[in-house]
Amino acid sequence: MDAEKLSELPISVCRSGGWLVLSFMVLSWILLHRWNQRNEIGPKTWPLVGAAIEQLINYDRMHDWLVEYLSKSRTVVVPMPFTTYTYIADPANVEHVLKTNFLNYPKGKVYHSYMEVLLGDGIFNVDGEAWRKQRKTASFEFASKNLRDFSTVVFKEYSLKLSSILLQASMNNLPIDMQDLLMRMTLDSICKVGFGVEIGTLAPDLPDNLFAKAFDMANIIVTLRFIDPLWRIKRFLNIGSEALLDKSIKMIDEFTYSVIKRRKSEITALKSQHHIDQDGYQMKNDILSRFINLGDNPENNITDKTLRDVVLNFVIAGRDTTATTLSWAIYMIMTHQEVAEKLFLELKKLEEDQAAEQNISLRLCNVREDAESFNQRVAQFAQLLDYDALGKLYYLHAVITETLRLYPAVPQDPKGVLEDDVLPDGTRVKAGGMVTYVPYSMGRMEYNWGSDAASFKPERWIEDGLFRNASPFKFTAFQAGPRICLGKDSAYLQMKMALAILCRFYEFKLVPNHQVKYRMMTILSMQYGLNITVMRRQ
Repeated sequence: MDAEKLSELPISVCRSGGWLVLSFMVLSWILLHRWNQRNEIGPKTWPLVGAAIEQLINYDRMHDWLVEYLSKSRTVVVPMPFTTYTYIADPANVEHVLKTNFLNYPKGKVYHSYMEVLLGDGIFNVDGEAWRKQRKTASFEFASKNLRDFSTVVFKEYSLKLSSILLQASMNNLPIDMQDLLMRMTLDSICKVGFGVEIGTLAPDLPDNLFAKAFDMANIIVTLRFIDPLWRIKRFLNIGSEALLDKSIKMIDEFTYSVIKRRKSEITALKSQHHIDQDGYQMKNDILSRFINLGDNPENNITDKTLRDVVLNFVIAGRDTTATTLSWAIYMIMTHQEVAEKLFLELKKLEEDQAAEQNISLRLCNVREDAESFNQRVAQFAQLLDYDALGKLYYLHAVITETLRLYPAVPQDPKGVLEDDVLPDGTRVKAGGMVTYVPYSMGRMEYNWGSDAASFKPERWIEDGLFRNASPFKFTAFQAGPRICLGKDSAYLQMKMALAILCRFYEFKLVPNHQVKYRMMTILSMQYGLNITVMRRQ
């Protein structure tokens, strides 16, 4: 070996030895990190990536993945590459976050950045003064008796349209996707009640609904952002899921701005004819009109973009949540025969009592009668269902509430953390992190609901024949505290109207081998829909 090569040998050896030492140090660091975690409750974490690997592996079943951890510990800390998520299921912790220290747990900048492309600066995606202004306006509308009465008429109208479609399916023995039909019904309803427009997706020919498809796709993709550390890069390059999101948003905006333009032109025409009330507001009972009229005052800074955000926030509130809950409720009813029969008896009794009270002779129902006669019979029953009558259906109310306990429309709700804090159970949370209360898990925890927590049992809500509420910090389907859902009563009204009509006149059966499971998005919808067959009842 010559002198030159001999002189290079120590350098070569040092280089290879250095890489060996570095590799050994990194491996030791990883193993030490894992060793220190061996007795902790929570998902496996790794240096730099945190629990991202385990979350990605379990993404399609994340709600049940959290149930497994939260059943062992009421608080679970999940470190991620750019933030730390703290998941909570204890009502005391939930009350602290949603009420006691409310100002420390806003939606936050992180959540806003994920959802802005879809929800913009709407009520569900903002904090502070912007949130307060929108909530004040919406609160005024939801408290209006005019809106309540108008909603009752609209919900009845579309429930009857849905019944007619089910009747045809039953007569022709055709399977249907109930979730799709309910999504159409609630979309038509929110557009009529919220925006004063008729879009007709529940027409008998079931026209293709491009807006709804684009909205669902956008919802799925923005949900994925919460665990996808590369989404900003994909957005910048306009590739993959972010490219698909961009196309979906363009389609959503096209529909939304057309609704705003149509409503504005109608208001202008009516105002020119002096069809306004003493306060200067157009005589319509929809929410969008209220926000449009607020734009008459320049100080309110109401732009078309503002109205676009209002529309989409109320779509996700009035369409997705209600249709999803109705889908799970029908699934629960059809898979619990004793519940179906008890509900049917309550509806029959209400029908007889209301008819007697109003001195109406009920026509006998024959499942073999022609479509026109059957529809007339259903319509007669629907006429008995006013706001007060629906309020007497305690068991139906309990069925819906029990569905929401196990299948909450919003299964997780993350909040930002402004300042370091300590939760009631002693868990420390740091500023910049996220705290997420988990309604899906909370409804399944024995420490919240007892040993039968996993069972579908509407009777748990009935006491001495009347419906009994639970603490909103324990039953969190409608959130709690200052952000408690303004549309809760309206949602119950629509769901009770639809289920009263459907469960009085139809029985449902799952199509053989149809798989029912949720899909990961902000709303707990069914991944493959709800494919069922329908049979008429007497």
